[in-house]
Formats: sequence, structure tokens, C-alpha cells
Amino acid sequence: MAKQEVAYTEDNIRSLDWKDHIRFRPGMYIGKLGDGSTPDDGIYILLKEVLDNCIDEYVMGYGKTIDISIKDNTVKVRDYGRGIPLGKVVDVVSKINTGAKYDSKAFKKSVGLNGVGTKAVNALSSFFRVEAFRDNESKAAEFSKGVITQDPDRETTSKRRGTMVSYIPDTEVFGSYQHRLNYIEKMLWNYAYLNPGLTINFNGQKFVSEKGLFDLLESKISEEIRYPIIHLKGEDIEVAITHGSGYGEDYYSFVNGQHTTQGGTHQGAFREAVAKVIKEFYGKDYDAKDVRTSIIAAVSVKVMEPVFESQTKTKLGSNEVEPGGKSMRAFVLDFLKTELDNYLHKNPDTAEALQKKILQAERERKELSGIRKLAKERAKTASLHNKKLRDCRVHYNNEKNERHLETTLFITEGDSASGSITKSRDPNTQAVFSLKGKPLNCYGLTKKVVYENEEFNLLQAALNIEESLEDLRYNNVVIATDADVDGMHIRLLLITFFLQFFPDLVKNGHLYILETPLFRVRNKKETKYCYSDQERLAAIDALGKNPEITRFKGLGEISPEEFKHFIGADIRLNPVMIGKDQTIEELLSFYMGKNTPDRQAFIIDNLVVENNDFN
Repeated sequence: MAKQEVAYTEDNIRSLDWKDHIRFRPGMYIGKLGDGSTPDDGIYILLKEVLDNCIDEYVMGYGKTIDISIKDNTVKVRDYGRGIPLGKVVDVVSKINTGAKYDSKAFKKSVGLNGVGTKAVNALSSFFRVEAFRDNESKAAEFSKGVITQDPDRETTSKRRGTMVSYIPDTEVFGSYQHRLNYIEKMLWNYAYLNPGLTINFNGQKFVSEKGLFDLLESKISEEIRYPIIHLKGEDIEVAITHGSGYGEDYYSFVNGQHTTQGGTHQGAFREAVAKVIKEFYGKDYDAKDVRTSIIAAVSVKVMEPVFESQTKTKLGSNEVEPGGKSMRAFVLDFLKTELDNYLHKNPDTAEALQKKILQAERERKELSGIRKLAKERAKTASLHNKKLRDCRVHYNNEKNERHLETTLFITEGDSASGSITKSRDPNTQAVFSLKGKPLNCYGLTKKVVYENEEFNLLQAALNIEESLEDLRYNNVVIATDADVDGMHIRLLLITFFLQFFPDLVKNGHLYILETPLFRVRNKKETKYCYSDQERLAAIDALGKNPEITRFKGLGEISPEEFKHFIGADIRLNPVMIGKDQTIEELLSFYMGKNTPDRQAFIIDNLVVENNDFN
């Protein structure tokens, strides 16, 4: 059969204006959209783009306070910087590639260099208002989806100079969304830690830091540390370092105040340099892995004209501190060679504690080497014969060196539940790992159990997190268990496993709980799925007399056709997060340790299992 020719004429060529292009391809500007359930969802990128402008003003020496409020999805951000020049208020939020940051004299080490940020917020908001105050005058403009709706003349004002931005993210773009305050608070704390002296007021809460990265690291640590935090500051670089009692490596890296959650050249340079300097200090050729095991560190650098690998600026690509200047590797290494080496010489107790930690990591690695090799062979054989892992096609893009944002592994229990998810999933991006039954309670056990226990060994192999979280094969790790007592227990056992041996997976926001409906309410015309008794009662009222009501007792009772709704575009995920009030050790000791009377009293007092400390 002859191939039919497809017409390709001038009529096929389209030109989109700036706002239509942003709305047509929002992912190019703000990454993924999302509904607010993950910290890198688009609604938080919108807030970040507005805040970055405020922070740049502070860094340049203008405005020490930022006021933020979010109510009914209306976001308001007010800074007290210089204020947008009044004649350019409309242009800077509606003309692409327009802004002061192209003038390197005004913004030498800024985050937002490409003139897109507030334009993207404008185009993706159903309501957007900008108002600038300076020289006793103000100028405002209002937009809807990037289209200007109000352009009043300048007015006289007695208000302090600065800029006010208000917006409502457009539901046509983001669907039904919710601002999770804990994600926003985490973002604001990072801004405060990176800008000591700055005060951020958000919904009545104050965010301020005096010691910078020292405060950041202190707030992140949820385990016993081996020595006091080492805090070092230099021109355009600041680091904070300690070692904990867990496994893995934990880094918080920043460039020009931007949280680079995927690291980049500066984080790589730091990892390499810290191992080199410490080995040279002790005059020992320690394995770099032993030096860095259980390290908890924060590194912040300021770079002239940084190059990021995406518009959302989560990974630094620059190899130089400034164009034609010193390489990032040399810059970080020279700083640590001087400052870290001096610190260790001046603080012998810290140097001794650090060396003990390195020697302990070396012993544990050698003890595990034999059993690790045997376990890997078992994992290969078991995964082939038992088919515990139904893998997906997309994992890691080696060319771009970045993970597929939506790649997910569902961890479920029992053949019926895993069978339903397997039949319903998207085989390109969703994988399923099936447990035999309840996993082992690993609280208080050493990492040796990860290799000796077949279930844990296979799960670790499936996730590919033995060496580093950087090798994680799935961005979202989702625990999918029944909403009964047994399901809750399995959920706790799995969370214990991750917190005990791979806490970075939880700390970096990769672990979730899958919400599935408890009820189905339907009549001949419509079906509603309900996740609570309140939703069930509302559905009954909405559907009228005597609707059919089904109570799902387990995931296996939900048909594959129905399951597609719950793991597709409308998926509901609850992130597992660690609060600041308790350490990981305290949480695990309470829930999984041998404090039965205390735990019984807790259950009796609370009646309903909610696991609020975990999610």
C-alpha cells in the first residue's frame, strides 16, 4: 500500500507569541506541572521565580524584609528593594527577554539571568498583578493569562519603595492544586539560611538566620553527629560539614542562592575535594567512599553568569566560577585545602573523631565485601526466577544525565494487589515490586541484614541505591499497601527500612504513600470514588437515592480498569517527611522499638492510626 503524503505548506507553520508559547509548553519554563504534592511541582516554581527577584535585590544591598502570604491560592509577595523602574513595569512582566539582569553591572551574581521568570508566572496565572513603588510614586498593571487587563496611570504614594506581586495559578494549566505549606516553609528556610540578616514573613511566621549554612545543617540533622559542625566561609563560597551515624552521603548545594537539588559541577567538585583534603591531612590513602560515608554537608557558591541544565535551575552546568576564570574544581579545592586543613589542625578533637569515623566505615566495608558479592549474585538469579520486579522501560537518560521526572516504583504486597497495579500501570514509566508478605522489622540492625535478607536485598537492587542515591532508578518510590491494620504495619516496616539504611531517600523527597479509595459510590449515570467517610457521604448526597456503595477492603479488590484512575493523571500521593521535632532514632525507637507500654498508651489515646510523624 502506497504511503499517503502528508501536506506540509505555509499553513502548517505557526508563530506563537510569548504568553501562548509559555502556556503551550509550560514544562520548558517551570519543569513539571503537578498538583502541589511534590516540592518540584510548578506552583512552587512560580513562587520561587518571584522570590528570586526579591532575593537578588537583597543581595545587591536593597531591602532586608520580604512579606509573603498565601490564602485561598492567592499568592502575594512584597519586597522593599529599589522597585521596578516605573516606566518598565509592564515590560518586565510581559516582554520576553526583558530585564535588568542582562546588565552584569547591576546583577553580577544573580539567579535569574534569562528574563523569563515573572513572565512565566504572568502567563500561567488566571490573575496577575504587579505594582512598583519608588520616588513617592507607584505604577500597577493587571493581567489574566498573560493578557493585560488593567494599565492605570502612575499614582502618588507614601508607601515604602519596592515591588508587590500578586497572582493566582491558573487551574486550566495546573488543574486542581494545593499549596503545601511545609514545602513552602522549607523553601523559605533555605532562602533565610543563604542570606543571613534577611527576614521573611510568611502567613504570620518569621524566617531568619544568623549563622547561615551552620543553621541549615543544624536544622537538617536528625541523628547523632560524630563531631561539631565545621563551618567555613570565604569569598563567594561557604560550607558546613559533619558526619552522622547513618549510611550514605547527604548534600545540600546552592548556587547564587538557588537550591540545586540535582547537584551539579559545584557539588561534584566539593565531593572530590573534601575526600582529597582529608586524605592528605591524615597522610593516608583512604578510600574516598570511606571518607564520605555518612557525611552531611552544605555548600554554597556564587558564580558569575551561571549556566544551569534547565530553566528550573536544579543542576549547575558551569565549569568555571566566571567566564574565562578559575575552574570550579580548582576554586573549591583551593578553598578547602586552606580552610578545612587549618580547621582540622586547630581542632584536634574533631580531627580524631573524624578519623575514627573513617576507620569504622573502612572496617564495615571490608566486612560486607564478601556477603555483598554473594548477595548481588542472588539478586540477579532471584529477580529472574521470582519475577518480583515488573520493571518499566524508562529509567535514566545517560546522554542528558538526568532522570525521567515521572518514573515510579510501586512497592506492594501480595499477588492480587501487584497484579492489579501491573495490569493498570504505564509500562514506560511505572514499575512494580511485589513483596511476599510482611518484611522484617530492621530497627536496630546493621546494614548486613540488607544483604542477608532476600526481600531487602532485591529491593535495594531494584532501586539501585547501594552505592549512592545518585544512581536511584526511580524518582518516585511509592508504598502501595492496603488501608487496614496489616497494610499499615507493612507501611511502617518499609518506612523503617528506608529510614534505617537509606534515610537520604526520604530526606530528598522520593518516598510516598499511595492513596487509594475506600469506597465506590455509583448510580446508572455516574461513579464517584471516595477516600474518606466524609467523601462517601457527600457522594451519596450528590448521586441521589439508593446509590450502589462498595467498600474496598484491599487493593486486590479494585479492578485493573479502575486502578488506572488511581495511578494515572489523578494519582494521590502523600509524601513521607521527617519532622524537625524528633530525630530519626527517636521516631524509630518509639514506633519500632521495645517500648510497648508507651506505644500502647499512644494508640489508646489516639485511637486512629495516622502516622503523622512520618507523613
